[in-house]
Amino acid sequence: MRRFLDFLYDAAAWLAALAMIGVLVMVLASILGRLLGFHLPGTDAYAGYSMAAAGFLALAHTLKKGEHIRVTLLIGRLQGGARRALELWSLSVAVVLAGLFAYYAVRLVWQSHEFNDMSTSNDATPLWIPQLSMAVGAVILLIAFIDEWVLELLGRRSHEGHGDGEALHNE
Repeated sequence: MRRFLDFLYDAAAWLAALAMIGVLVMVLASILGRLLGFHLPGTDAYAGYSMAAAGFLALAHTLKKGEHIRVTLLIGRLQGGARRALELWSLSVAVVLAGLFAYYAVRLVWQSHEFNDMSTSNDATPLWIPQLSMAVGAVILLIAFIDEWVLELLGRRSHEGHGDGEALHNE
């Protein structure tokens, strides 16, 4: 199971990286179009879709690498059972919020598909297609938070990068 979850987080990160390349390609196409006198309709919209995909698909991998921003003013001073209890409470709240986020993201994709929502931009893309990356990223983030919660509950969660030596990640 651990191998599958790590593969899932890494795969989402690679998709996020491909989406960043998509942003680059769309921006370069737009710039070249202006320089060479041609117009590719929808490049701005597709750059935006790619940027959103990159952000949402990278969330779980970023969490699992301990790179999400955490306010450790209180938890950094606690040790032992008090710290573990606060970690579990925080992760429980995160699981609930990530669950709500995933539910509404999937629901938005479903509704956009059902209502045949189209982009109002000149690309006229069915909106469920770019929204799908948000929903997939939100669901994988929920899985990652549940993974962290279970690891904390079992006492196997690494706290490296989760408040201990946090300043090292900011350099």
